[in-house]
Amino acid sequence: MTRNYILFLFALVASAVTAKTGTWHSTATGTSIAYTTSAAAGTAATDADGKPMTIVYLENLNVTKIGQNTNAEDVAWLRSQGYQVIELDYGKNRNAVSPIINSDIISINSSLQNGQFCGCTCSPSRSYILMEGYRINRDIPYYQDDPKVYNYPDVYKNSEGDWLYLDLVYPANPSTAVPVLVTFSYSNSYATNINGSLTDANKHKRMFLPYYWGAFKDSFVEGAAAAGFAWAVCDHPKYCEWGQGRYTGGANKSLGAIEVNPDAARKVRSAIRTVRGVGKELGLNGDVAVTGFSRGSTAAALAVGDGDLDAYDDATRGRFPEEDCHVQCAVLGSGMFDYEHSLSSSSEYTRMKAYVKAVSEATWEMQGALATIKSSNSAPTLFFYNTDDFYKDDNKDPKGLYATQAALMKAKLDAVGTPTEVLEGYSSGHAVPQTITALTTMYAFLFKHVNTTLDTGISTLKASTVKSHDDATYNIAGCRVDTDYKGLVITSQGVRLRR
Repeated sequence: MTRNYILFLFALVASAVTAKTGTWHSTATGTSIAYTTSAAAGTAATDADGKPMTIVYLENLNVTKIGQNTNAEDVAWLRSQGYQVIELDYGKNRNAVSPIINSDIISINSSLQNGQFCGCTCSPSRSYILMEGYRINRDIPYYQDDPKVYNYPDVYKNSEGDWLYLDLVYPANPSTAVPVLVTFSYSNSYATNINGSLTDANKHKRMFLPYYWGAFKDSFVEGAAAAGFAWAVCDHPKYCEWGQGRYTGGANKSLGAIEVNPDAARKVRSAIRTVRGVGKELGLNGDVAVTGFSRGSTAAALAVGDGDLDAYDDATRGRFPEEDCHVQCAVLGSGMFDYEHSLSSSSEYTRMKAYVKAVSEATWEMQGALATIKSSNSAPTLFFYNTDDFYKDDNKDPKGLYATQAALMKAKLDAVGTPTEVLEGYSSGHAVPQTITALTTMYAFLFKHVNTTLDTGISTLKASTVKSHDDATYNIAGCRVDTDYKGLVITSQGVRLRR
């Protein structure tokens, strides 16, 4: 009798003792579905606050099950890794498909961010939603941070630097190799100074739901598993509390709400390489798509360009240097892609201007995603944003800062012949798509550009209309936006472009 089989039997016996059952109302199906909760087998994995790491495991879905293990085997394995597991049994309901099931992902994360689900106390920063057949490889190191980039906190800047990590969710024992959707968190992990000593209190905050998928009702990445994707969530490249950080010689908070290159680009490329390297061992097919929203989109955009820059390609502090760092496509939400052409009165512009002036090796071009867009081999990109997602600035663009940022990057990609699409006005404000129609458009875009043979049912849903090349290159206040755009000047005499 093998050791693994003994552990499996132990987990099955333990589940009979610890399992609790009940029903939970599913928005996707409109019905109450059965749940079963099971404690970790052995030592429980907990977050920095001692709350149990939790897997919400969606089973008996109406989609192709890629992982060939039984659900009992996968749940037992998850529990053996220290997770508390909450199983939701959809009973093959016809609506248990992507992206209809995304409404339940939103509901579940809303509960998890408050630390409770199905009567269980759960970690709001270390809990995950997995589709049946999937497992998780947690805390994969992908880059050793250079503490002298952000110089914060003081006790950290003289250390060797922490590692940045990612979590990879994948189909176990897969019937077919699948692509992976990689995202960069818009919740920062960072070193923390408490009474003059470094602590791990804010390490591994990439899944901190109150600042992340829970707060923004973001279901795209976790829902991708029901569309036949593996997925990975990576620490944001700015390994520093957002709003903090200073360059050498700069004042406190002189970097504020910006990330800087080449540091961020090196981290993004190392994350892609690491996902490919680890993915080979897990049976992934090597195709990688990237996505992000807000500061996560600013990071993910650095993977789009096909051109190489020596400063970006330095893999000294990263992993898997032999792997390819380019991606098949990108789905980018509101983000900063070209700092030089952002509003001159915005904090991003003024801080980046000071940084570029102070740091000899820094240039405006390399501080955004456009620097490496050189040919049609750049990754096809879908941009999504709301047209009323204004940056809070007295000198606003009529369509919003983020619409203009997308137009600038789109213009660069269009110029080299790379396919682009735009999804705009799906809701309002600084928000992500939540409707079936909008999410279908996003998943359908992935299927156009990655290698997958799965029948996910997405094609049976109607995607929203995407804008053509001409429609999506904006005329703002009667002026065409192109790569010379540097913001608007609004006066009593009218509106003109700043160049």
